[in-house]
Amino acid sequence: MVKKKNNKPMLSSATKLGMIALLIPIAITVYVLTFFAWKELQTLPIFEKLAQQKAIEEIQQHFDMNIPEKYIPIYVAAEEKYGVPWTLLAAHHRIETRFSTIKTMVSSAGAEGHLQFMPCTFVGWKHPTCSGLGKGNITKAELMNPETIAKYGGFGVDANGDGIADPYDIEDAVFSAANYLSKYGAAKGNIKKAVFEYNHSNEYVENVLYYYKLYDDYHDDLKAAVLLNDEK
Repeated sequence: MVKKKNNKPMLSSATKLGMIALLIPIAITVYVLTFFAWKELQTLPIFEKLAQQKAIEEIQQHFDMNIPEKYIPIYVAAEEKYGVPWTLLAAHHRIETRFSTIKTMVSSAGAEGHLQFMPCTFVGWKHPTCSGLGKGNITKAELMNPETIAKYGGFGVDANGDGIADPYDIEDAVFSAANYLSKYGAAKGNIKKAVFEYNHSNEYVENVLYYYKLYDDYHDDLKAAVLLNDEK
């Protein structure tokens, strides 16, 4: 005859309840410690950088073409010097050369560089060869010489202090554009007038203003995120 096994539980109900009562505060303690440890980890530079990068990516999703992050500090520096919104400079850059992604930096009319300056506008319309659209007969040495630019009243700027004002250098080009737009009222809020002076085309003005308004909705947030991310 086979004996039936005794299936009595190894632990009584009271013992189980006691163990549960002991485990609850331990679990709570582990959870709290884990929570604060995670919060502390989030203050580390690597986590802050990831958070800022995520914020930048979320903002850029609103644009048909990302504003290259490497250019934003340059726009901002030009804004600080000339009072022209960095988002307006970005809009011009977007329209002129698609953020410097076009194959050639010289237009059919003769405009040059990242922000497409006509040589006479860059070096100055007082140059003896300047007339018409402003292509002129200006040598490369003249075009990039700050002293020559000052002599002829041009808008070219040596932004990085290397002794030349180069429309093919992104810093010089952006600062030159800011210089021009500021001169024609952008720093005082006359955005539309300044843009029209940059290019006498209503379609051009509409296109630039479209991107300016789009970018300007995120003026402070994108600026803060990129600059903070750049510091990490």
